[in-house]
Amino acid sequence: MVTEQPLVSIVTVNYNGAEHTIAMLETLKKVSYPNIEVFVVDNASTQPYGEITEKHPWVKLIRSEKNLGFAGGNNLALKQVKGKYCLLINNDTEVPSGFLEPLVEKLEIDEKCGCVSPKLIFHHTPDTMQYAGSYGFNVYTGRAFARGSKEKDSGQYNSVEPTEMAHGAAMMFRSSLLKEIGLMAELYFLYYEEMDYCQRIKNAGYSIWYVGTSTVYHKESMATGKNSPLKTYYLNRNRLIFIRRNFKGSAKLASTLFYYFIAIPKNLVTLVLRREWKLASALVRAAWWNLWHHDIYTNQILK
Repeated sequence: MVTEQPLVSIVTVNYNGAEHTIAMLETLKKVSYPNIEVFVVDNASTQPYGEITEKHPWVKLIRSEKNLGFAGGNNLALKQVKGKYCLLINNDTEVPSGFLEPLVEKLEIDEKCGCVSPKLIFHHTPDTMQYAGSYGFNVYTGRAFARGSKEKDSGQYNSVEPTEMAHGAAMMFRSSLLKEIGLMAELYFLYYEEMDYCQRIKNAGYSIWYVGTSTVYHKESMATGKNSPLKTYYLNRNRLIFIRRNFKGSAKLASTLFYYFIAIPKNLVTLVLRREWKLASALVRAAWWNLWHHDIYTNQILK
């Protein structure tokens, strides 16, 4: 068991989601872990956000003059954190009071563990899981798979074990990594940036762990929408960015070909048949962006 209680820096990003951010902070205020600091980054919201600090004056609010995306918003706060550990958590989550202790304990007792994620449960269906660890990527298709997705939670994944990827909705890592591998890559803007960061953590010689004794409840896609053009664009654009930055050799070639000749055409046909023209347009723009920005993946400065 952890005998000391190191400072944990908790970072969340708000974009036109003050209602969800306030609800999340209400649950953070009640956590049993006694040593935390909380940063809220407002990512140039066009809707009022002042109520966040009116109701929670104990948090540290950072205001960005422009929307920097998930990675850029988090990076603003990560430059200021003082904790031994950093927890990045979505503003559309809610947490039980004791969720932090198991995460801290794993990092404290295992020096080679670089990052941990809790079990994620869908907020509106609290018996159904979103994430219980990751099977990682199929290196020949570039597709990632989460364990436990949409399964009923009966305690079958209440384990603590290594996993391939943490989940960006709630991931805690050592603050020392900020000096060792740098900040998150802002190239992504939305989606895949946490997977990129996990890969860099593993490349630095650390392991990623799933901690099923900790639970976080996730409302999911409150800022972007579940089937929005914004989400469609960045999910598809960033999938290939991740492949090109992190895959090598035949795996890189195979997954790139799969992206252009199977994944994109199949998804496009589906959207056209459904007459979802805005989503189809977003998909085409994502593929086109990659064709015209093929030289930046390995040269991108990792801020």
